[in-house]
Amino acid sequence: MDSEATRRTFLQGGTMAAAGLIAGAAPAGAQDAPAGGGHEGHGQAGGGPSERPAVGSARDRGKLVPGFRAAGLVPVPVEVPDGPPKLAWKMVNGAKEFHLFAEHLKREVLPDVWIDVWGYNGSMPGPMIEVVEGDKVRIIVHNKLPEPTIMHWHGIDVPNAMDGVEGLIQDPIKPGGTFTYEFTLEQNGTFFYHTHVAMQQGMGMVGLFIIHPKVAHFPPVDRDIALIIQEWAILPGSTIPNTMSMEFNLFTLNGRAAPYITPMVIKQGERVRIRLVNFSAIDHHPMHLHGITFWITGTEGGRIPDTAWIPSNNVLVAVAQARDVEFVAKNPGDWVFHCHMFHHMMNFMSTMVGPMGGHTVQGMRAGQSSTGGMGIATGGSALSSEAFGPSFGRSMGEQTSLDRAVGNMSGMPGMGSGSQGGMPGMPGMESASVGMRMEDARKVPGYPQGMADMAAEMSEEKLQKLTGKREARGLRRDWYTGVEGLMTVVRVLPPDLFDAITSGKGDVAPGASVPGAGASPIPAHGGHQGHPR
Repeated sequence: MDSEATRRTFLQGGTMAAAGLIAGAAPAGAQDAPAGGGHEGHGQAGGGPSERPAVGSARDRGKLVPGFRAAGLVPVPVEVPDGPPKLAWKMVNGAKEFHLFAEHLKREVLPDVWIDVWGYNGSMPGPMIEVVEGDKVRIIVHNKLPEPTIMHWHGIDVPNAMDGVEGLIQDPIKPGGTFTYEFTLEQNGTFFYHTHVAMQQGMGMVGLFIIHPKVAHFPPVDRDIALIIQEWAILPGSTIPNTMSMEFNLFTLNGRAAPYITPMVIKQGERVRIRLVNFSAIDHHPMHLHGITFWITGTEGGRIPDTAWIPSNNVLVAVAQARDVEFVAKNPGDWVFHCHMFHHMMNFMSTMVGPMGGHTVQGMRAGQSSTGGMGIATGGSALSSEAFGPSFGRSMGEQTSLDRAVGNMSGMPGMGSGSQGGMPGMPGMESASVGMRMEDARKVPGYPQGMADMAAEMSEEKLQKLTGKREARGLRRDWYTGVEGLMTVVRVLPPDLFDAITSGKGDVAPGASVPGAGASPIPAHGGHQGHPR
């Protein structure tokens, strides 16, 4: 995903002074390195059942197993899928000088679905600041918003005067004004910058702040990827996030919702770090990776000693936390990486209108309190206007209306159902699962919930935005129908297939990256022409 040229030129300037250290340094944790230089059998950590390393050993579930990269080198640059280029700097009076411009912009979160957000330098999230421990940085914040703002450096040990809290520490930056933050970096890890004005945070004002050690941690990773998690309440007919909301219907990684999130393409045998930052308003996210065990190696406080690493395939990233996970990509295939809160695995989830809701003709409502959300009547009969029945549970916010009934499905605006029939009054929903008539299906309490058998129709232009990416080459034809909301795909590819896909040259058969699964049948409906081969 990143060019070798980028890797070679990364950290020029800031790390040149550390060249002597790098040349003679022993990598941290090297005492735990496997015998034989750590590369024996790389990409096959664990081997067969009889060869499985002992629990607690250096090779246990790939814990201290390197990939292809030698120890003692500078770190690889961080990749930010769907993010903007990292923030440029100039050396001015002994400091790396950056400029951040706080401003309004629009972000395409799904194909042709744009929302109004606030960000930095024309992007949301803002551009990544990527620096090295020991650097002196000067960051000049320009306020192009119509109201005052400020900047906080989350997790970074800065002088008190640079902490960016309005009133307590400094005056806010007025519209049209600037403020200069300057400090020396004395730590390394995954951090982020954000406004400290609470409701501005809900508009998207955040960016990554990555501080590398002078020498890469051991075992060195071949690929380093960062993701910012956010959540949004986008009401019907609106493009502006409802920052008063405590219920959310759109979830993004680096500013995009699945299936518009670009897959992560990894060569089998590489050691990978994924950095996760949760900038959601109130929701924690248990991020689960299929098919691969990882080790939790860092927090927003920096690197965890390897003796305290925890093996898992699910890491809880609470609000305002960062978590780093590392693994050896030994298991080939297309693996989903997603929040396991199932309401977060959909786009624009809402409650069904009318009889499909099963409680009232008007369906379940948005905007109830937790009492109303549980269906507890507070006055009148069960069918009176005072007893609304179950709803979302948490309130949709002070700006919403109690008499608004919305639909109960997930999907993209402008996205229709497949050609599998049509429920009365709802084109594309006449038939249920294969082998069951609609009238029988509707007798099953709780039906419908998933609609997993209903392929989505999109225009050729929208579909191309999903399948036309180089990183999507070789995926099954309908891969995007099972990837929504806070989900992305980690693609672990054998070297030959990795080269074929990342080169963008030649044909790659749909489904080539899923061993034994096949391409998936060509759908009966249109809209799939142009799927990358």
